[in-house]
Amino acid sequence: MNFIEFLKAVVFGVVEGITEWLPISSTGHMIILEDLMPLNVSQEFMEMFRVVIQLGAILAVCLLFFHRLNPFSGKKNRRQKKQTWRLWGKVIIGCIPAGVLGILFNDWIDARFYNSYVVAATLIIYGVLFIILEKRNRRRYFSIERFSQLTYRDALIVGAFQVLSLIPGTSRSGATILGAMLIGISRPVAAEFSFFMSIPIMFGASLLKLVNFGFHYTGSEVAVLITGMVTAFIVSIVAIKFLLGYIRKKDFTAFGIYRIVLGVLVLVYFLIA
Repeated sequence: MNFIEFLKAVVFGVVEGITEWLPISSTGHMIILEDLMPLNVSQEFMEMFRVVIQLGAILAVCLLFFHRLNPFSGKKNRRQKKQTWRLWGKVIIGCIPAGVLGILFNDWIDARFYNSYVVAATLIIYGVLFIILEKRNRRRYFSIERFSQLTYRDALIVGAFQVLSLIPGTSRSGATILGAMLIGISRPVAAEFSFFMSIPIMFGASLLKLVNFGFHYTGSEVAVLITGMVTAFIVSIVAIKFLLGYIRKKDFTAFGIYRIVLGVLVLVYFLIA
């Protein structure tokens, strides 16, 4: 891997690490980045790379919330361990809708929706929805302020909203957080539950892509993949901490505006390119 390709892999990792957790669509940004700054790799590798690079981002969640998610921790009493197992049960329930539909329709969705025009449209549409919903939420009381109040039914409903993220440009975190808020879950609980649901979903998606691609890599491809994942891991730690602090004080209106502006710019760029 030459120096230019190394820098490109770093940029992809930075973009993945930031956009995976902010409600602005990581897949959408990756598609745009591929058009503007393509890596010197095969199309098959690129299809695998844009998914597997998410493993770096997921490892950041595992690190930051390791104690919270570890049911075997010696620092937890019996009740706390039981609560952790229940949390994992809710996470698994929440992952079922997107997991099942993702496996069944992954190739179909990629073939029909994985392009810059769909990304531009979804960026704009969901940007408008973010602004509208946040205006509605300003005077709203959230009945679920703690994870112990979150039911399995709530988890399944939030998981249904996660299905929307199968369309590129939607934003998995944005769809799940706003969906959770619609049924009365507070922003902090919604955000953390969204992070937790990403673990099995992204591990599963990455494993599927790796199996489909096979395990025959060139040295350059291995270097690109590792560079992107490590960069995504480091940047994700910063992005997750930023978002958790941000949502305790502010809403998603600014992200909605960003999505609309970016969507318009993307649409204009590809119409005149």
